[in-house]
Amino acid sequence: MADAATAASAGDTFKPIAARPAPVRTEGFVPWVKKNLLADWRSAVTTVLLVIVALYVLPSVANWGIVQAVFGADAKACQAARGSGACWGVVTEKFRVIIFGRYPFDQQWRPELATVVMVAALVLSCVRWFWKPWLAALWVGVLALFFVLMGGGVFGLEPVRTDLWGGLPLTVMLATLSIFFAFPLAVLVALGRRSNLPAIKTVCVIYIELIRGVPLISVLFMASFMFPLFMPQGMSIDVLARVLVGITLFAAAYMAEIVRGGLQAIPKGQLEAAATLGLGYWQTQRKIVLPQALAMVVPSMMNNFISIFKDTSLVTIVSLYELTGSHGLALNSDVNWRPFKLEAYFFITGIYFSFCFAMSRYSLWVEKQVSVSRTR
Repeated sequence: MADAATAASAGDTFKPIAARPAPVRTEGFVPWVKKNLLADWRSAVTTVLLVIVALYVLPSVANWGIVQAVFGADAKACQAARGSGACWGVVTEKFRVIIFGRYPFDQQWRPELATVVMVAALVLSCVRWFWKPWLAALWVGVLALFFVLMGGGVFGLEPVRTDLWGGLPLTVMLATLSIFFAFPLAVLVALGRRSNLPAIKTVCVIYIELIRGVPLISVLFMASFMFPLFMPQGMSIDVLARVLVGITLFAAAYMAEIVRGGLQAIPKGQLEAAATLGLGYWQTQRKIVLPQALAMVVPSMMNNFISIFKDTSLVTIVSLYELTGSHGLALNSDVNWRPFKLEAYFFITGIYFSFCFAMSRYSLWVEKQVSVSRTR
């Protein structure tokens, strides 16, 4: 009897069935093409038309930009290939002027090092592992190092006036500091516009509507040319500082409206629940309202950051030659290379695209992290 029971229990032992592959592949290149390019007849027709246009255009572009192109800094060869091939030699010849502007040639290692340090700090700030209290101290050191390298006058470095700063270092610095200062100001202005205190609300509304009612060029013009007229006799503020303040105020006004949209999306019941728990105004904003509101407006805020980065090109009107201005500075004064502006424009376009594309991809990553936290 015992042997029979043992045999029966052994026969009843659960044996799992091996997993079978899915009947339809949902990952890989072919499923991605079917989902994104051939989802329906409209998508399929559009894809086919774009492929036909690409097959018609790309050979000519490749022939102009690669096959017949001149890559060496030879003005005569570029003139000979003019009309049939690109002249990338203009980038080879004018690279340092485009990237560093009017900065003294023998001192250009300083803006190069300063830009590398600031970009490295930006990359580290985007990594979650580095979101520690010491990150603020790191940024203080980075900014101090940047201005010491660029301005000089200490540690044996030759002084260089701010009006000689230009190119990529100036673009990166203006965009970084404008975003850095505009973000907290925008949050405060957005909270002030929703305040129950009439005086604070009125000031915030006037500031937002006044700044948003004029183009950035007007703000820069006022900061550069009109503001010094109201200063006391003999007192002057550096033009770079005035431009930085103008861009910051302009960006903060637009960003404040973005943040206000996120604040209005928070259900009123959460504020009432926070009041019931005995939380004060700033505790409620810091622990409940702002984390949710800022998470909701990540795409819009990143669009604003990208706009700030591109809007730095407007500082050329006040004689600060950032990346776009340095392009004109490099070519307008040289008759031999002036006909090849298009190739130089493609070069700086690639730089702008690299920075903006990186910011866009980081925005998508942040959105994905926020969506994961919401589904927990």
